[in-house]
Amino acid sequence: MLSKLKQLLGLERPLRWLECPDLTARAAMPVLIDVRGADEFDGPLGHIDGAVNVPVDAIVDGSADLTRWREREIVLVCRTDKRSARAADNLMAAGFPRIAVLRGGMESWNALGLPVARN
Repeated sequence: MLSKLKQLLGLERPLRWLECPDLTARAAMPVLIDVRGADEFDGPLGHIDGAVNVPVDAIVDGSADLTRWREREIVLVCRTDKRSARAADNLMAAGFPRIAVLRGGMESWNALGLPVARN
């Protein structure tokens, strides 16, 4: 109820979702932040080429300095989209205006056969 009231008053923005094909179709890539741990980032699902690995806990506890990207569009990625959504809520609350979550995360990315990188 409080969340809905904040949204109606413009104090809280709804989470923005981005589908995998929509990300690949963009002419200019946003900042991609993969919020999984380093072991997952380099693990079997791989990661999207060009993504920066910043674990969700570093975003939630404020230890990650993402201010250099404050005015850029940021797309958050994880295995499914749960951790990304959590990170998005925190970044929006911190005043980042252009945040989106990749729907389905790396599981959807891989299911579509899109290219992945592994270190």
